[in-house]
Amino acid sequence: MTMLSPVPIASTIPLSWLHEIFYAAAEEERGTGEQVAKLHVGEPYFNPPPEVGDALVAAVRRGETRYTPVDGLLELRELIVAKLRIANGIDASVSRVFVTPGSCQGLASLLKAIAEPGAEILLPDLHWPVHLQQALLAGLRPVFYPLGPDYRPDLEAVLAAAGPATRVLLLNSPANPSGVVMDAAAVGRLLSAARSRGWRIVSDEAYEHFVFDGEHVSPASLERGLPESERIVHSTFSFSKSMAMTGYRLGYVVTADERTASTLRVVQEANIIGPSTPVQHAGIAAMRCLQAADTHGELVRRNRDAVLPALVAAGLLPELPSGGWYAMLDIARSGLDAETFAARLLRERRVAVVPGTGFALRPGLDGAGAVRSIAPAPWSHRLVRIAFCVGPEVLREGVERLLDFVAECDASHV
Repeated sequence: MTMLSPVPIASTIPLSWLHEIFYAAAEEERGTGEQVAKLHVGEPYFNPPPEVGDALVAAVRRGETRYTPVDGLLELRELIVAKLRIANGIDASVSRVFVTPGSCQGLASLLKAIAEPGAEILLPDLHWPVHLQQALLAGLRPVFYPLGPDYRPDLEAVLAAAGPATRVLLLNSPANPSGVVMDAAAVGRLLSAARSRGWRIVSDEAYEHFVFDGEHVSPASLERGLPESERIVHSTFSFSKSMAMTGYRLGYVVTADERTASTLRVVQEANIIGPSTPVQHAGIAAMRCLQAADTHGELVRRNRDAVLPALVAAGLLPELPSGGWYAMLDIARSGLDAETFAARLLRERRVAVVPGTGFALRPGLDGAGAVRSIAPAPWSHRLVRIAFCVGPEVLREGVERLLDFVAECDASHV
């Protein structure tokens, strides 16, 4: 018999290290009056195309501020369907596309829509902490599969971690926080295994336009041509990264089938009634100037190629990340654990990074799904994450200070 938790389940889920460092960096600036090199948060230094802001303002001035359908404006969804077909190889229909207040909210609602009582979700050992929070809030029980030394998913490891209660496999490529990009062969193997075992796949493609080595593969594109009844891939996308619209809060979900779409429509009605109308008009403008996403991708690539090789040369990074906005550094040579390293780097060098422990949490749950214990994987204590989507000078200065700090730590060991 399942025992009820004596406290709200949500109250047992901790905030992520992302928030902790965000506030700590702001406090450091307030306390010292000196600017912090903010390498901890995925905030781009470039802006959306001007058409996006113009469309938002124009919509407000026209009085386009009333409710829209729960799944969003038809015009925007039609543009999304065209983009998915051309850019992603996904043959979606407007009835399976949902405009959401950011892909984060879309992911949370999608997991609620597909969660079954007692079901398990497979997450990578190294994961975005919000994915874990979303799974727990949806009532899914997380199970973690190990990654290889290059942080790539391995089919055998995934299958070994799965069990009879596994129902969902989450994929994130390009990955946050590792920057790993999965190729079509790897995606195909995982998709085949999931289909044969009756799993669903949730594909988070927020960084689709930031692939520097290889090419982006949407898992749902490999289901093109299959009957809807055989499709298992639900996909989420974001305007935040591709179009630099982080504060607009706009994304979209594409369900594999109409049945899931019907359920998601209920979840969205209960959660949001409908997405922001003026922001959707900004999204329409963004869909009409998607070439800006390629420009943004090139800007981040230049950052990577100009600054991150110094981290490779110092032995802190095995290779340049293939995609995304982030890199995981191995700071074991400093002699410090990740949390001490991040705290001292902020205090002594005014550089904000995120401890790797925040991306490798392992919760212990009770029968009701409440978190009763939580601890990071031991290997995560030697990792920190940096964001390289920030301004070129900020990135260069922050990395130089970080390298100086590591060198100082090295010298103290001699």
